[in-house]
Amino acid sequence: MDKITKPEVDPLSFLKEFTPARIAIGSTGNSIPTKQSLEFKLAHAHARDAVYSAMNNELLIDDLQQFKLPITQLRSQAVNRAQYLQRPDLGRLPDERSINQLADQITGDDVVIIIADGLSALAIHENVMPLLSLLIPKLQSAKLKVAPLCLVQQGRVAIADPIGDALNAKLSIILIGERPGLSAADSMGAYLTYNPKPGLKDNSRNCISNIRPGGFNYVAAADKIFYLVQEAFKRKLTGVELKDNEGLLGE
Repeated sequence: MDKITKPEVDPLSFLKEFTPARIAIGSTGNSIPTKQSLEFKLAHAHARDAVYSAMNNELLIDDLQQFKLPITQLRSQAVNRAQYLQRPDLGRLPDERSINQLADQITGDDVVIIIADGLSALAIHENVMPLLSLLIPKLQSAKLKVAPLCLVQQGRVAIADPIGDALNAKLSIILIGERPGLSAADSMGAYLTYNPKPGLKDNSRNCISNIRPGGFNYVAAADKIFYLVQEAFKRKLTGVELKDNEGLLGE
């Protein structure tokens, strides 16, 4: 009778405790095991679904009512999802109807919060309310005036620049669904820009990424965004010149 041998334990297996990344998945001959292969295909399907997911404005508006702020529904110049994915430039600009809507709401407030589907509307539906429930009270307690909340369909990060400029806001915060990965399809990002205006580059923004329960949790994200907002108003800038020095010795 042949002796049964136990499969070797991958020396990297202990890392699974710290990351959902696909490590130490083993092998069957020259291929990965069937279970891990099927899990990979499922994760890929979830990522594709997230990219094509649609933002449910009606549901979001119902939830956002609790903040007692005006809500504006906007669109980028990308007319559908296919065009949005093929023409990133159109996702960075509001369409003509949205520009006209913004012209009627110029208030010169301190902060405008923009909610955009980005590459994962799923991320917005799962994460935006828990984050805003912590962040908006912090902004208001600091006596910062919050502009109408803006919901943007087919939006890219840079669409916050013309929106903030049109509303004459001092600072924009865009919460947007990030590009899905094979370990997370529900990750939300936050981008802050002081003195938003068309033509700015990415080095003018600060980013907090991977906001979700399995990543950067809501409490930590709200605290970090609020810290950066305070620093932005103090220094009158964001981007590469605004460093995250929170918690450093001597602060």
